[in-house]
This record gives sequence, C-alpha cells and structure tokens, in this order.
Amino acid sequence: MSDLITAGAAIAAALGLAAAAGVLHNRRSGVLRDIADPTELDTAGLGLSTTTPTIVHFTAVWCGPCAAVRRVVSQVCADLPGVEHIEVDMDAEPSVARALSVLSLPTTFIFDAAGRQRYRTAGVPKAADLKAALEPLLT
Repeated sequence: MSDLITAGAAIAAALGLAAAAGVLHNRRSGVLRDIADPTELDTAGLGLSTTTPTIVHFTAVWCGPCAAVRRVVSQVCADLPGVEHIEVDMDAEPSVARALSVLSLPTTFIFDAAGRQRYRTAGVPKAADLKAALEPLLT
C-alpha cells in the first residue's frame, strides 16, 4: 500500500513539474509584448524618401518567399508611380532589422514621406493590400 502511495506522489510531482515548465514556456513564447510606438521608430539610416511613400522589404539570400515579395512589390511600384522601394538584406544589416523588430522573413513595411510606419506585414503581402495602404499616402 505504501508503494502505491509513493508511486502516486511521484506521478503527482512529475505532473506538477511538467505543468510549471509548460506555464513558463508559454509565458515566454506565446505572449504579445508591448513595443515602441511604430510612429516613433528610428528610420534615419534606411534612406527613406522624404517626398513619397517608401516600401521597405527585408530579405535574405536564403529566403525563398522573398523572391515572391520582390515581384509583388515591383508590380505595385510599377502600378503606383512615385512609390520608392528599398530592399534590406537582414544578414548584411542585422542592426536595422533589430531596430524595426524584424523577427521573420519576409517582412514588408510602408513608411510615409514623414518616415512614419503606416503598414507592416510578415510573409508575402497581397498587391491589393499594399496598394490599399499606399493610395491614401499618395494624395
């Protein structure tokens, strides 16, 4: 009987330890964290246009989907004259990626002429979404 109680206590302790580890893991990986106000980002080193909106696309040589983003952004820039495009290699300029909290590739931003972030997406954006974010900035 005491062996059964000892085994039960060991199982309960193991389950408690596993639950505690799960809670700690979820606190680190699944929580949205506050970031700096996106309108107050330091964009001085990006070379943004001061007269028109700029699309900033973070990429890397090893990023497969980045080629698709490049095609979408090129098409949007062709359809909307006056929109600038800057491509930033995340491996070559990690400090820029860190300053903008870029954690995955591809990541695409739109900044207005004043340098304020107006749009951000991870993954391959749809051309319609980029155009919808850009058109109010062109008027």
